[in-house]
Amino acid sequence: MSIASSTQLICFTVLSAVVAIGALGVVLLPNIVYSAFLLGGVFLSVAGLYLLLNASFVAAAQVLVYVGAVNVLILFAIMLVNKKEDLSAIPGLGLRRLLSGGVCAGLFALLLRVAFTTHWATPGPEPVGEEATLRIGEHLFSDYLLPFELASVLLLMAMIGAIVLARRDVLAADIATGEPADQGLIEKSRTPLLLEKTNA
Repeated sequence: MSIASSTQLICFTVLSAVVAIGALGVVLLPNIVYSAFLLGGVFLSVAGLYLLLNASFVAAAQVLVYVGAVNVLILFAIMLVNKKEDLSAIPGLGLRRLLSGGVCAGLFALLLRVAFTTHWATPGPEPVGEEATLRIGEHLFSDYLLPFELASVLLLMAMIGAIVLARRDVLAADIATGEPADQGLIEKSRTPLLLEKTNA
């Protein structure tokens, strides 16, 4: 085994471990901010796997779109929304965990079966080289134009949703019911420090 192949194997092992452990942390950590940061690490590790496959354009798109746009949008939505809710007991939690565990185990078994029974063609097709970005651009704006535009609309909807969630209500009473609004979501007005010193 040459140095290049051993280095590639080590990089693949490390990146795969980061993806697996980070994905488990995303779904298991109770702190949603830590989960969002781990999700960014998972996206970066997937971009590294793309680089190992000589897919530099896909790796750059992964970093720009998922790390630079989607993950940052998730972080802003989490940090700007400070809504506090009392935790209550979830009905049927044991059954829900059992069902979700069964679904996850079935999907994992299916993936293992596909991985070990599929005849993977090695070596793969010849790399395109310097013309890869040109060909991807041609297909992106011709054959796959509709999915590309739908992805743009989806990102726009996610951004609008984050803005709506982060919007603070400044009304003292609810318009529909007339009941007092939750003042915990409203920034309290405070007298400036200079005026406080003057009044004192």
